Amino acid sequence: MPIADTGSNPDSELKIMIKEPRSRNAIIALEDGSIFRGFSFGAITTVVGEAVFNTGMTGYQETLTDPSYYGQIVTMTAPQIGNYGINQNDEESDGPKVAGFVVRELSPVVSNWRAEKSLDEYLKIHSIPGIEGIDTRALTKKIRVHGALRACLSTEDISDDEALERARNWSGIEGQDFVKQVTCSESYVWDSNSQLSQSFTVEGTKLSKKEKSPSEIHKLVAFDYGAKKAIFKNLKRHGFDVVVLPADATAEEARSHNPDAIFLSNGPGDPSALEYAHETVKSLLPDFPMFGICLGHQILTHAIGAKTYKLKFGHRGGNQPVKNIETGRVSITSQNHGFAADKDDLEAMGAVVTEFNLNDQTVSGMRLRELPVFSVQYHPEAAPGPNDASHLFNAFHQLVTKEKSNTPQPN
Repeated sequence: MPIADTGSNPDSELKIMIKEPRSRNAIIALEDGSIFRGFSFGAITTVVGEAVFNTGMTGYQETLTDPSYYGQIVTMTAPQIGNYGINQNDEESDGPKVAGFVVRELSPVVSNWRAEKSLDEYLKIHSIPGIEGIDTRALTKKIRVHGALRACLSTEDISDDEALERARNWSGIEGQDFVKQVTCSESYVWDSNSQLSQSFTVEGTKLSKKEKSPSEIHKLVAFDYGAKKAIFKNLKRHGFDVVVLPADATAEEARSHNPDAIFLSNGPGDPSALEYAHETVKSLLPDFPMFGICLGHQILTHAIGAKTYKLKFGHRGGNQPVKNIETGRVSITSQNHGFAADKDDLEAMGAVVTEFNLNDQTVSGMRLRELPVFSVQYHPEAAPGPNDASHLFNAFHQLVTKEKSNTPQPN
């Protein structure tokens, strides 16, 4: 690296290190013909996926490892990403699930006592490419105007034309079942010794003074459509022993565990493509209290005979305002979805739409009139995001307790 002397005095000690110009060796190309050139980080490879954006100021590791992002190239709208590094305890699954990662500036410094590695190192380990140094504001505005777009991100030496061709040849997300790529391979019991689900504190992982152990424990079967660990942690802390089943598990398999209730998790892809899940949930609906989150909410929508549709650019970030029209309560929520339930269809099928997004009036929650079943489009566990809606886990526990007390017990 060259050194420049800033003074005319030959004895001057003041010198400035001059950085050599970097080559813009990475590219992201969109199907509409837009080309953004930047600097590579992470793995040296080429990927295709759906270009989306996330408005979160923090929580990039949770975003990277959220299975709902499978098949997507995620742009962070915050101007600098990576400053607090990566640590294993903040992963929401067994590694990053995004196809690629786009940031305005990759932090040159990792500064956090919990950090184990840098974002660059982490993406290299998991073969995920990243691009920095592009105008992420312009990219985000383009997605808002034109909708989520097919894209190609490459950190290899490929031409603009080749990147654009790859983007346009990608099949897209509509009609795709990505759940089978991220669900567990076999059933398991979540956190049987109650160690993973304890609240994090600076002193260590232990229950805070505000949390009380629930008086009654319910057995819960959770369908893993691409679940985040934070959801299971919250369910465990709120009085559920959780048995996790793969997404394609049958209703008979769920019943064999003799559960008190059923949970439907978040996940990626098009909910209309998951007919096996629709049928399983439809079969279980009459017999168990049920709670669905995000994709689980959409699967429940299809199970009762209603439909979903693709949003223009979706909701992704921790600043989505939601209003409950039954209580008048407004919550700031964490959301990550590209599809939404059709309000008219839900109401025609006997559901009550309980919540809506204040930004665009889309459905954010519903319940069934005749059954102890409800669901929300957002993430009450946050991770990352605000905790305004965490009370829903307690509401689910109370619902299951009530249903058990009303159910005649065998002699």
